[in-house]
Amino acid sequence: MTLRVLTGITTSGTPHLGNYAGAIRPAIAASRQPGAESFFFLADYHALIKCDDPARIQRSRLEIAATWLASGLDTSRVTFYRQSDIPEIPELNWLLTCVTSKGMMNRAHAYKASTDANEAAGEELDAGVTMGLYCYPVLMAADILMFKAHKVPVGRDQIQHIEMARDVGQRFNHLFGAGRELFVLPEAAIEDNVATLPGLDGRKMSKSYDNTIPLFEGGAKALKAAVARIVTDSKLPGEPKDPDNSHLVTLFDAFATADEREQFRADLRAGLAWGEAKQRFLTVLERDLAPMRAKYDELMSRPEHIEALLQEGAAKARAVATPFLAELREAVGLRRFNAIPVAVEKKAEAAAPQLPVFKQYREADGKFYFKLSSHDGRLLLQSQGFDSGRDAGQWVGRLKSEGASALDSVPASFGEGVAREDVAAALGAFAG
Repeated sequence: MTLRVLTGITTSGTPHLGNYAGAIRPAIAASRQPGAESFFFLADYHALIKCDDPARIQRSRLEIAATWLASGLDTSRVTFYRQSDIPEIPELNWLLTCVTSKGMMNRAHAYKASTDANEAAGEELDAGVTMGLYCYPVLMAADILMFKAHKVPVGRDQIQHIEMARDVGQRFNHLFGAGRELFVLPEAAIEDNVATLPGLDGRKMSKSYDNTIPLFEGGAKALKAAVARIVTDSKLPGEPKDPDNSHLVTLFDAFATADEREQFRADLRAGLAWGEAKQRFLTVLERDLAPMRAKYDELMSRPEHIEALLQEGAAKARAVATPFLAELREAVGLRRFNAIPVAVEKKAEAAAPQLPVFKQYREADGKFYFKLSSHDGRLLLQSQGFDSGRDAGQWVGRLKSEGASALDSVPASFGEGVAREDVAAALGAFAG
């Protein structure tokens, strides 16, 4: 079975070295594994919850897309798209909102953190809380459930959102599935083995701490300046250093080979100067980042190329989302009004046989279908989708002319759950 994995990237900032080592690099490596079907999306609707600066949103979307592509994401192997290019996602968001309890939303971590902070500050509990923040988990559930993801790589702080997506999907299945599992219930793939890089001051690398090392922004000059600011102890050149208590070593390890790590530790114990150690780290970084930076700069100068790739990805994503949403709309009762056969009274002696009815039609997915209903409106046979009306019509003609004998070659997906003898009898009426 193909394992479907989905990863979302919020477009509200500029990627740094920690983002690359902790999320981008391992996700791209995983997408190259056989048997994996990967969906990567730019979560730009989610970004609107955190940021109300349109220019920043626009710039961040471009920078993050260019970063993933420059880092080696192969769009021929994955589905890479913008959340806002898939209109089925907000529609599914509403369907899920209608089955999600307010009590569950009250327990969401992001909402609780906001209300707790307001309470501590003596503010009204919901001060500054938007419905975007409050309903964030439902939109995340729509992102995941739309594409029937089996695994969603997340940190431990995001496990609750996956559990909520499971709960909402299970509730929807129970209410509208009629015995079918409409949604796949996702599992969190906890990334304990993924590197969490320290920042310049030794704390977790984060923009909120202002301790990040830029990935591509500012070029080689900015990278060199950031590495020079990494905090070390006060030991002088020639004095032994403890590599096990240096976050510079942790950073070095994330990009060096096994032999380079071993030599780096030995040289520090032998008195390697911190300035020289930082230069060695910079050399290792540039070996990996310089080719990617060149690709990033080229992509940033050609936004139309990134746009074309994202549109291709959106088409691939919608090829999955559009028919699935049509199925979900049908499940909840948002259906087309089709003609209902009405029996006409006639004198008994002159009554003509009441024949079953074939009906051909085209659905929103662009496919052509036909169905066979009894004279009283019971569905006897429902076709699969055909690429042309002619193909559907040929099947109708064959069933009318050949009758029950044609059933031997009918695909199994036609008429599941309908007694064969009922279909045969109806077809016999045409032959008669």
